[in-house]
Amino acid sequence: MPRLLTETDVADFRERLIAAAERLFGERGPDGVTMRQLAAELGVSPMTPYRYFKDKDAILAAVRASGFDRFATAMEQATAGLTDPRQWSEATGRAYVRFALGNPDAYRLMFDFAQPNETDYPELMEASARSRTMLIRHARGLVEAGQARGDPEMIAHILWAALHGGLVLQMAGKLSKSIDPSALRREAFQAILRGLKPDA
Repeated sequence: MPRLLTETDVADFRERLIAAAERLFGERGPDGVTMRQLAAELGVSPMTPYRYFKDKDAILAAVRASGFDRFATAMEQATAGLTDPRQWSEATGRAYVRFALGNPDAYRLMFDFAQPNETDYPELMEASARSRTMLIRHARGLVEAGQARGDPEMIAHILWAALHGGLVLQMAGKLSKSIDPSALRREAFQAILRGLKPDA
C-alpha cells in the first residue's frame, strides 16, 4: 500500500518531475518521451508519476507553466523600482534574453509547442497571461511616454515577434557569423521604435 504523502512530499516530487520533464521534453520533444522514461529518470516505478499527474499532457502543461512563471519573475525582478519607460523597456528586453538563453529547453517548450487543450490547465493559462502582461505593460509604458504610437498590445506583439525571431535564429545557430546577436536585437528595436514614434 502506498504511503500517505504530505503536501511537502507532493510538492518536492512534482518539482523534480517537472525539472526532469523539461530537460527530456526539450531534448526529444514531448512526443519523444514516455511516462515510463520520466519515471526511470527519477528512479521510481512506471506508475508513480500518475500519482501526481493525470497524464503526460498534464506534465507538459506543468512544465510550461513553470517556465512562464520563471520568465515573468525574471522580468518583474529586472524592472522592480524602475519608472523611466526606456529603462523599463531595456531591462525587460535584457531579462527576456537572459531567460531564453539561460533556459533554452523551457523557452522552446513555452513557445514552440501548442497544446490544443491549454484551457484545461488554469495554472498554465495564468502563468502565460502573467508573462504576456509584462510584455504589454512594457509597450504601454513606451506609448504613455510618447516614444511609440499605437495599440500597446499590438506594439508588444511586434516587439515580441522581432525579439523571439532573432533568439530562435541565434539558438539554432542560423545567424551569419558576422552578425552579433546583441547588435541585431538593438538595431531591430531601434528600427521598430523609429517606425512607431509619433510624428514630430
